[in-house]
Amino acid sequence: MPVVTVGSSTVNYLVTGTGPGLVLVHGTGADAQANWGPLIDAASGRFTVVAPDLSGSGATVDAGGPILVEDLVAQVLGAAEHAGLERFHLVGHSLGAVVAVATAGTRPEKILSLTAHAGWARTDPWMAFQMDLWVRLVRTDRELLARLLQFTAMGEETLRARSAEDFEQAAAAFTAMLGGAEDGFARQTLADISVDITGLLPQVSAPTLIVSSADDRIVPPHHQRELARLIPHADLVTVPGGHGLPFEDPAAFTALITGHLDRMAAAV
Repeated sequence: MPVVTVGSSTVNYLVTGTGPGLVLVHGTGADAQANWGPLIDAASGRFTVVAPDLSGSGATVDAGGPILVEDLVAQVLGAAEHAGLERFHLVGHSLGAVVAVATAGTRPEKILSLTAHAGWARTDPWMAFQMDLWVRLVRTDRELLARLLQFTAMGEETLRARSAEDFEQAAAAFTAMLGGAEDGFARQTLADISVDITGLLPQVSAPTLIVSSADDRIVPPHHQRELARLIPHADLVTVPGGHGLPFEDPAAFTALITGHLDRMAAAV
């Protein structure tokens, strides 16, 4: 996978496919492949897909210390430019949605369309209290964090359908994913807590789709309604599922995003 130097960071990114540019921005605790694997497979036949690992994830290396949204915006833009994309469609999930929206507000001339799932404009005390708990747990017992996220990140139908064995297996898998990555997860979560991109929202000019999961307990749907209200000409769609929809129901999530991207590409 190629790398590009952006400020004090060396950003690892995935690039594949042919066609119009499509940049994918992952969420907290994930990386490009984990967050976007099914969408990359579905879109790479008709888009040039670029998916960076943000600071704290994957093989990206930085100087340590606080992660700022503006630094992540620079990483996204740096990876896109290094991959040869002049303009591109942009999709983000969770923290990646925040970064995608901020990117679209910072460099609106580069963005063909914007899709943001489970995003927010400004972290409120409810979210900050929850995310502070994540930081405390990942620094003391990452299995407890993995267990907590099993019932806060998934939607009601998924939770009702799970057996006791399903819960244990999912918690074990997430615990293993966190292995060795506790510091990166904590730093990204502290970035989540500090989010305030409200001032950038009026600058977003690309066609925008805000996707809200009806059972999102981590970034509740009123945050997506606020994004849709403050971003000019944004559309809002609410879908079943929880905050972790890309992992909870990757087929439905991928179909929703690819359908919208195909419509946007045709319009362009």
